[in-house]
Amino acid sequence: MIPNPIPRVLSSIREHRVRALLMGGQACVLYGAAEFSRDTDLLILADAGNLTRLRQALNELGAEVIAVPPLRLRHLRRGHAVHFRCLQPDLLRMRVDVMSCLRGVASFPVLWRRRTTITLPDGLALDVLSLPDLVRAKKTQRDRDWPMVRRLVEAHYFEHRNHPTPAQVRFWMLELRSAELLIETAHRHPGACERAVRRRPLLGHAARADQPALEAALREEAAREQEADRQYWQPLRTELERIRREGRRAR
Repeated sequence: MIPNPIPRVLSSIREHRVRALLMGGQACVLYGAAEFSRDTDLLILADAGNLTRLRQALNELGAEVIAVPPLRLRHLRRGHAVHFRCLQPDLLRMRVDVMSCLRGVASFPVLWRRRTTITLPDGLALDVLSLPDLVRAKKTQRDRDWPMVRRLVEAHYFEHRNHPTPAQVRFWMLELRSAELLIETAHRHPGACERAVRRRPLLGHAARADQPALEAALREEAAREQEADRQYWQPLRTELERIRREGRRAR
């Protein structure tokens, strides 16, 4: 059996005391919304000391930058992702993507305070983006991310719906993407629905059990988020192209 290289990558990050949160597909696996992911996506604290520790961990993994931009604080703080490929033979060319800020999500210190720590069967403890923050981070312009958003929230809903806390009900009101489950939740928790409708007006359709109107509103909500994500990334893509041109001229 070929060993899974992801725990080794994450173990190195932890051993070097890198302040990092696991996000992306691997986090979705841990929350029960995906079965497999090949890449390791990390959100890191963007300061000089943490960047030094990250470089030490990546050097141990034989990781090299495979695209622009290079690993610099100014690029991370602007919102760019830095992409690596691990070249150690036993790491199967594992890809590691690093960022320090995300659209629509709180700053790293806030995310760190509300992180989830998950311990694997082998004893490796992983610091993971909290479920609500991961859901927000997955609301991108990519169509493939939206089914994952739905699965993340629904997995949480089915696990806790029989004995939910007020915070869990509020999370479902704001993030469920199934019209049927939103109607069910609004029926079970009418007070929470009434309080949340100001933040998410489509809950009015859920309260009235108007499924066609609710489904249309959910599609419109996703379209707005996708357009906001496109607008967010447009200037960053322009910057990346400038960095590419400067790199070619420097050769």
